[in-house]
Amino acid sequence: MTGRAHIVVDSPVGPLTLVAADGAICGLYLQQRRHPPSPAFLGEDVTSCRIEWGDSTSSRSGSLLAEAASQLGAYFAGDRTAFDLPLTLAGTPFQRTMWQALLEVPYGETVTYRELAERIGRPTAARAVGLANGRNPVSIVVPCHRVVGSSGDLTGYGGGIERKRQLLDFERSRHGLRPLVL
Repeated sequence: MTGRAHIVVDSPVGPLTLVAADGAICGLYLQQRRHPPSPAFLGEDVTSCRIEWGDSTSSRSGSLLAEAASQLGAYFAGDRTAFDLPLTLAGTPFQRTMWQALLEVPYGETVTYRELAERIGRPTAARAVGLANGRNPVSIVVPCHRVVGSSGDLTGYGGGIERKRQLLDFERSRHGLRPLVL
């Protein structure tokens, strides 16, 4: 394995494609997504390769992908509320600022597009925040599912509203909160 590589892992929200390059996770994609990456972006498929942590024969990307898969497994088991992975988020400066702000939205909580726009110092940019949210290349890890409409409605999730509800309800149940009622 050299350069960019990806694996596909199972999850409660369906298959997830993890992409790594240059020692960082640069993509995490739901199977059905509004803005899918090109096949060339994914790089080599190492899903069927045996990836062992710390194995000197594994590439740096393979070890990182194994760690990312492990952290996702812990997240879906309810044992992890935040991720500790090196990330490369390719986008415009505005998008990267917005995605960084998403990392500060606590597990099990939500924020509106307007609140997120205010947090990044752009109070009139709620629509731009929504567009940037939809282009998040590392979903779940960068929790774009935690952003809701101004009335609390579930809106605009690249993986589909039902998956957004599933992720939010999962986090809320692990956080001791009732599922969303919309």
